[in-house]
Amino acid sequence: MKIAIIGAGNMGGAMALGLAAGTQVRPEYITVSDPSADNLEAISRRQPAIVTTADNTACISGADIIILAVKPWLVQTVIDELRPAIDFSSQALASIAGGVGIDQLATMLTGKPATPATPLPCPIIRIVPNTAIALAESMTFVSSRASTPELDNSVVALFSELGQAMLVEERLMNAATALASCGIAYALRYVRAATEGGVELGFRADQAQRIVAQTLRGAAALLDADGSHAEAEIDKVTTPGGLTIRGLNAMEEAGFTASVIRGLRASMPK
Repeated sequence: MKIAIIGAGNMGGAMALGLAAGTQVRPEYITVSDPSADNLEAISRRQPAIVTTADNTACISGADIIILAVKPWLVQTVIDELRPAIDFSSQALASIAGGVGIDQLATMLTGKPATPATPLPCPIIRIVPNTAIALAESMTFVSSRASTPELDNSVVALFSELGQAMLVEERLMNAATALASCGIAYALRYVRAATEGGVELGFRADQAQRIVAQTLRGAAALLDADGSHAEAEIDKVTTPGGLTIRGLNAMEEAGFTASVIRGLRASMPK
């Protein structure tokens, strides 16, 4: 499989380097384009086998999947540039541009108003990673139209090497963004709050943050180990009349769960 990535910024660069370090695609089969020589040089320094170019059209030549890793307001411009060079019989178009749905991508590609029933000239894939992709710890969501199960599975396999990836219906993409993309900020806000609490309890701020971060890693590992339910793990540390249940009850009295759910709902587009 050959991959073309348009855009070598934070997300595009991290994606290229992460995929090159994986097993699904060889580094020399990844081509990245960007107008910034500095961005391309940063990739080449870390993985010289990745092909870099300032020419978007040259970048997509021979690629199986074209990934647009550009800001949302640049997607139309880039698609207009690429359209004459896309081989619609053999190439799929993917985008990680935030908030740009498949209907919008289809409209940009065909120049006609699109609906879910609109015939497409090629598979269109929407990809929503989060910023942890830079550490190969992203929670990435994939949805598609005019695709095949084989192509969908290939894309999920690609992004599973950058953390975890899940194929979902596009109607769930906004919810996925709230949970996993906005969710990074929500998790870090808990870290900040718990760190402040740790300082109040007597730790230095750097010590408290280290403790909280490792505690979250441990909590996530418990869930990953055997697919355990969060409540089952909570029950293991909430002995009757114990300290943990007192703390949990105090947090609930302050609206902990309700606040989290309200925040997720507020993250959804109106």
